[in-house]
Amino acid sequence: MKRKTIILSAVLYLFFFTGCDKLLDLEPYQSISESVALDSDVNVKSVLQGAYTQFDDAGIYGGCLLRNSELLANNSECFWAGTYTGPRQIFNHAMNSANDDATSHWTESYEVINICNNVLSALSVVNEEDRDWVEGEALFLRSLMYFDLVRFFAQQYEPSTAATEYGVPLVLTPTRGINSESFVGRNTVAEVYSRIITDLTSAAAKLPVKNDVYATSGAASALLARVYLQKYDYANARDAANTVINLKSGGTPVYELKGSYVDVFNKDVNTSEDIFATQITKQDVGSSMTEFFSTPDYGGRGGDIEIEQAHLNLYSPGDERLDLFFSGYGAMRSGKWNNVYGVVNLIRLAEMYLIRAECNYRLSTSVGATPLADYNTIHTRAGLTAAFSLSSIEDILLERRLELSFEGFMVHDARRLHKSILTSSGTLNSNDPRLVFPIPLRETEANPTLKGQQNPGY
Repeated sequence: MKRKTIILSAVLYLFFFTGCDKLLDLEPYQSISESVALDSDVNVKSVLQGAYTQFDDAGIYGGCLLRNSELLANNSECFWAGTYTGPRQIFNHAMNSANDDATSHWTESYEVINICNNVLSALSVVNEEDRDWVEGEALFLRSLMYFDLVRFFAQQYEPSTAATEYGVPLVLTPTRGINSESFVGRNTVAEVYSRIITDLTSAAAKLPVKNDVYATSGAASALLARVYLQKYDYANARDAANTVINLKSGGTPVYELKGSYVDVFNKDVNTSEDIFATQITKQDVGSSMTEFFSTPDYGGRGGDIEIEQAHLNLYSPGDERLDLFFSGYGAMRSGKWNNVYGVVNLIRLAEMYLIRAECNYRLSTSVGATPLADYNTIHTRAGLTAAFSLSSIEDILLERRLELSFEGFMVHDARRLHKSILTSSGTLNSNDPRLVFPIPLRETEANPTLKGQQNPGY
């Protein structure tokens, strides 16, 4: 169901506070004061639309969130040459608790969460025939926020420690005023993952298969596959990915790989391969991925992120993915982000094939397809000759690294796979505290509970 994208100026005014750093404006951003009339079907749907508008803010899914994953785990494969202090601190693993990018990630994510909580609190006034998709979209967006919050602001999910490691605060009801109950503490990593899985499972059941550019049942299942993979639940990750790959509408596949790798990127609208993406339009500032990865020729700043030869050396001769890199402003650049008003690809079908391949390989199963078949689906799409066998799991992991390069996976995969990270200042273990964002200073100053729960090193 396609919905109008016009939002009443009153709703915009209520929801789109930006994080003000004035001393007298300190208030915990997981508890944003809101006062809005959620008393009608139209109002609730307008507020839900507001969550999408907030979701594409530059600090999160407008692109900086993806960029920061690559900078954190640069592995000498990319280099930050820009002048901005926040990304430089991230690249050099020298953040402090006032880091602008960490603060933006936290505040903007909790703004979306609170909007979603407001929607979920008012489902009773939504037209009954629309109630499921409204609830499903709110649950999906809230889950996406929490998944990336817990991945950046907490240690990697480990079965032996997840029940005791600090995650992030789970706020599941709207906050329309600040009081003593607003000063919540951090839930455990296990609790955050459990909530994400519960909500995404519900969202997948409630959402339609097709929903224009908004969240769908396929998007919820795809995010579930990603969540399960991050916590080593290979059977459920495999099955969720398999569900997405085989999803049909009227007998026709909902998602299909593009014939050529280059046809996936720099598009003004979603392709058949995009399961969920950020819709950047000329009403937005522009894609942050283009801003930092590209050059002024395409709307970038000036080539802030350079691609190093160590990354280019990973590709085999004839790999069409290598052809997407280009030389500009004195260095190599990723050609995935050369459209300042193009969509930011967040979840692609190619990732689902690679998740299914990895999980089937680890479990010695062939659900949906053999690991070799799924590997070759992605490998041959890149113009390479099909492999006759897989020598180890590393073949699939390398294919994942090349296929999804500079799309926001680097640090999360390194931590999940316990890979050490080579930096300009030395080698970091995958559980090094410097790979975890600090709880923002403005949050610990405003919330005495969080002040005693800061991450190590900050």
